[in-house]
Amino acid sequence: MPFTPFHFGPGLLISLTFLSFIDIPTFLIASVIIDVEPFLVLVFQLNYPLHGFFHSFLGGFIVAVLLTMVMSKIRRYFTPLLTFFKLEQSISFKKIFFSSTCAIFLHILLDSPMYLDIRPFFPFEFNPFYRSTIWPGLSEYLICVWCFVGAILVYIIRLLQHKIKIKKPPLM
Repeated sequence: MPFTPFHFGPGLLISLTFLSFIDIPTFLIASVIIDVEPFLVLVFQLNYPLHGFFHSFLGGFIVAVLLTMVMSKIRRYFTPLLTFFKLEQSISFKKIFFSSTCAIFLHILLDSPMYLDIRPFFPFEFNPFYRSTIWPGLSEYLICVWCFVGAILVYIIRLLQHKIKIKKPPLM
């Protein structure tokens, strides 16, 4: 899915569902950062596979490490935004690294069934997840859309829980 917002659906659903284990900003950025690769290939008309090295688990892991280093330095700047959305989180290097790695690997797993040029197990030249269908990617796109709907529901439930916590009278 070159530079599409579809990866935000699963990213939001997973990060909202596992809020205590996943760093939301890192997970969301990591879920789409890999698509910089096909974007650059298209914009600069490079003689390079649309889904090249960084759409492999090895390349994705390298990006995850780099993103972890960046996010560990700038993550605190996202705190006011998360507070505004009532999604306060503690920050830890371990959580950022876990979020970055999981989101990038999820991206690769979602793209692999759709694109023959992805080599998830680079340096091996095969894609065991590829499915040749009449409508390539239809099920992956639907999963992403339904995950976004699920994320909205989870967020609404979290907001309602937050409101209930605020309205509770103090115990005497």
